[in-house]
Amino acid sequence: MKRPKTTLFMLSSLDGKISSGDTDELDVDQDWKKITGVKEGLSQYYELEQQTDLVSFNTGKVMAKVGINERKSPKESLPVRFVLVDNKPHLKASGIQHLSKWLEHVFIATTNKKHPAYKLQKELDNITVMHFSRKINFKKLFASLYNEHSVRQMTVQSGGTMNAHLLRSGLIDHISLVVAPIMVGGSTTPTLMDGEALHRTSELDKLVPLKLITAEQLKKSFLHVKYKVLNK
Repeated sequence: MKRPKTTLFMLSSLDGKISSGDTDELDVDQDWKKITGVKEGLSQYYELEQQTDLVSFNTGKVMAKVGINERKSPKESLPVRFVLVDNKPHLKASGIQHLSKWLEHVFIATTNKKHPAYKLQKELDNITVMHFSRKINFKKLFASLYNEHSVRQMTVQSGGTMNAHLLRSGLIDHISLVVAPIMVGGSTTPTLMDGEALHRTSELDKLVPLKLITAEQLKKSFLHVKYKVLNK
């Protein structure tokens, strides 16, 4: 199956947490810049983020959490395309309009026939809805992005549950992880890879082995590690 080459790019604590806690009130981008010992080196993550692929995969939930639905018109547009998974929906018409003005193109994968993107794609030429009837088939979604929309490389920056699904489906090729010098804890705090836990030894094929490519010590006790995913 031809599909985009993918890299999971994330910022995490040393104990693998990608949030400060288990509520939407808590957010790494807002919280960690207040923490002495962490805030001093955070800019390195954002600098690396600027070097990622021009196609970014994420979710409507994450977009809503960072305030896309309430943002004013962007000051400039970016030559970037977003692929967003959004069933609930978490994205409002205002958020989609903002994304349309901000980005080159927005693909919204959804099973929700009432998603506001359906109406807006008739008005905005850079909004494309990719509909799935019952649940999103990510292998078909990625193949469609490659074959119909010429997406060759894509950076994934989604949540732990989505990360788990993509990794276990063999749809992630590389991991680029910036590790911050902080311990968060909390059994319900989102991690790099959440999803359903394994229950039997017959499920060991769901474990995802990696090969270390590089490990770089950044300034202020941050680390940047890159792995190749050993997909079957």
